[in-house]
Amino acid sequence: QVQLVESGGGLVQPGGSLRLSCEASGIIFPADHMGWYQQAPGKEREFVVMLTRQGSTNYADSVKGRFTISRDNAKNTVFLQMNSLKPEDTAVYYCYIRTGSNVYWGQGTQVTVSS
Repeated sequence: QVQLVESGGGLVQPGGSLRLSCEASGIIFPADHMGWYQQAPGKEREFVVMLTRQGSTNYADSVKGRFTISRDNAKNTVFLQMNSLKPEDTAVYYCYIRTGSNVYWGQGTQVTVSS
């Protein structure tokens, strides 16, 4: 049974930083694709960043230069370092893992950027 457990969300002031973690179990790590989506209130879930098994990355334009994805294979964990946070980054952040044709999602972690 595949499980993704996220942590690290919270309330932060504009300009601040947070690091999200997503620990995977029941799956061979690293997977084909791993990454993060965000869903703001009243909006569709949107792509944030992707990391392939080979180490290639793709970022949404809105987070380029501010967010960084990384992983720790020994801990089956993928991270999202978020710097220079803006109020518009406020959302629930979901990690995902894709292996073959299967996609698995975490439960989401709330990030609120507000003064």
